[in-house]
Amino acid sequence: MYAHGYNILFADDCVVVCDKSSGLLSVPGIGPEKADCLIARVKQQFPDARIVHRLDMDTSGVLVLARNADAHRELSRQFEAREIVKFYLALVDGAPKQDEGVVDLPLRKQAQGSAIHIVDFELGKPSVTKWRVLERYPSERLGRATTLVELEPKTGRSHQLRVHLKAIGHPIVGDHFYSPNEVAMLSPRLMLHSARLEFTHPVSKERVSYAAAQPW
Repeated sequence: MYAHGYNILFADDCVVVCDKSSGLLSVPGIGPEKADCLIARVKQQFPDARIVHRLDMDTSGVLVLARNADAHRELSRQFEAREIVKFYLALVDGAPKQDEGVVDLPLRKQAQGSAIHIVDFELGKPSVTKWRVLERYPSERLGRATTLVELEPKTGRSHQLRVHLKAIGHPIVGDHFYSPNEVAMLSPRLMLHSARLEFTHPVSKERVSYAAAQPW
């Protein structure tokens, strides 16, 4: 499905929209062994591509890159102003009692240099996620009940969706950071996917939307 770890969904002189595979870093990590990443691969095809935002290495799906300084500045402004709308799909453990809801829990890093984030009502930054159930699966499917949910983050904190879902008792299947071992081991990948991204094109000023099919 991903011949080069990503698929190009759209490209013009201003932006490149990609569908990133799970397991590929968005930007280089620390050390030469983590130099391979989405932006490095895309630059082989579009040398002027610039990162605007990131997806976790284990998260797949839609991501937009800029191709010049003006586009980068405008897209970054839209992200900061929360004008960009993001929708994710996640397969979570258990069966939520409601069909939709809002998680409003402040988040912060567990410790300086840590990759883990936690809920902290005193020091955490405001973090809001809307969710709704798309499909409920019986326990026979994976040995325990699971649910497909659509997520719309209203803020963009690191690991926000993963921590919020854990906090409401429905951690993401395949999440080795935040799920119990029996839930993490249900899938070889994190079952979290950036399904759709909506933004205003930096030049045409049209509202555009790009989607990537659910990969599992």
